[in-house]
Amino acid sequence: MTSSTEQPTEQLSATTLLRFATAGSVDDGKSTLVGRLLHDSKSVLADQLEAVEHASRSRGQEAPDLALLTDGLRAEREQGITIDVAYRYFATARRRFILADTPGHVQYTRNMVTGASTAELTVILVDARNGVVEQTRRHAAIAALLRVPHVVLAVNKMDLVDYEEPVFASIAEEFTAYASELGVPEITAIPISALAGDNVVDVSANMDWYGGPTVLEHLETVPVSHDLTSCHARFPVQYVIRPQTAEHPDYRGYAGQIAAGTFRVGESVTVLPSGRTSRIAGIDLLGAPVDVAWTPQSVTLLLEDDIDVSRGDIVVPRDDAPATTQDVEATVCHVADTPLSVGTRVLLKHTTRTVKAIVKEIPSRLTLDDLSQHPAPGQLVANDIGRVRVRTAEPLALDAYADSRRTGSFLLIDPADGTTLAAGMAGESFAAAVPAQAQDDEGWDF
Repeated sequence: MTSSTEQPTEQLSATTLLRFATAGSVDDGKSTLVGRLLHDSKSVLADQLEAVEHASRSRGQEAPDLALLTDGLRAEREQGITIDVAYRYFATARRRFILADTPGHVQYTRNMVTGASTAELTVILVDARNGVVEQTRRHAAIAALLRVPHVVLAVNKMDLVDYEEPVFASIAEEFTAYASELGVPEITAIPISALAGDNVVDVSANMDWYGGPTVLEHLETVPVSHDLTSCHARFPVQYVIRPQTAEHPDYRGYAGQIAAGTFRVGESVTVLPSGRTSRIAGIDLLGAPVDVAWTPQSVTLLLEDDIDVSRGDIVVPRDDAPATTQDVEATVCHVADTPLSVGTRVLLKHTTRTVKAIVKEIPSRLTLDDLSQHPAPGQLVANDIGRVRVRTAEPLALDAYADSRRTGSFLLIDPADGTTLAAGMAGESFAAAVPAQAQDDEGWDF
């Protein structure tokens, strides 16, 4: 049994994991950067490296083309995988990583939304010869919309501009000003050459004017908070357990994964959307009773009162309950090839609850290159990002996405075939703008 004063061991181990996504325009060298990270951090198996070396030799290349470490996954996308994101798992002595590798072409903007939706950090690649382009601004805007707390600007191909500091400084300043206007809380700019290995894993000997971290060093040391126990406590009910056996004739448990916060035995709770209240009589974790449970543990809650609770309901603290509503206003990224129009009937899936809904209004569509709003577009097509107002058939307990990325997000689904139409973020679009950080005298750290 775990007392409420004990330090959760899951939280301690979770701090060694970083989820991050990569993004960049076509031919900016993203595949080479990912390959270099994996190769130089000794995260490539011998047979994988041998296959890359063989393929490179067959192409007449003397050195192994590290981009081939991810090109196989890219070929799968060309065969029709346009929504799913390729994930890579690797580790160093200091931290474990889950890398979401997203494609760079504008038509796959929706892929970045998928990959960055759970990321704590996004690496945005820029070709030093081209600087900040439209796709760079688009990726920065998506990172801001998804409230990704850390953004790394990797200015690549510095070897092709003779490792000149003014080139890097100009790009870094332009990007920082734009991303800060969007409200990105932390921006770190790093000059690199993924092909040559400069500042990716090892410190570059060609840029002694740069005193900041390498890409891997930053990934290993960036402060990432996995402590969701201090957030608004939310427990979406996934399944009601009623064995009705001789051993457990009156057992009624509500199973699910804690989305955020902490729950304790004896705590007063409210079940939404019904608004009924009770107290937590017990918590079962892996078949054993505990006094306290926290995110992201999967547990079974037992309540003192025999009230009506079913899949899709959310258990919350009595004094910290979100308002329920049938009118949802949100920013959505449209991911389907079928347009989303005013009057479209959809299913809205929020945590474990799915309800019927109708799109009542599309007030605006966002133009990502200059952040202007196109009013009343009438519909959203694939890769569009816009504001929508949706009316649901039943009340929902949504948090603002700014407060909780898990309970402030939802999906719009085609009721005819189950296709995902759009990913939604409830509440305001962007965070309040923050001032750009000053240049560090010892090196670039924006």
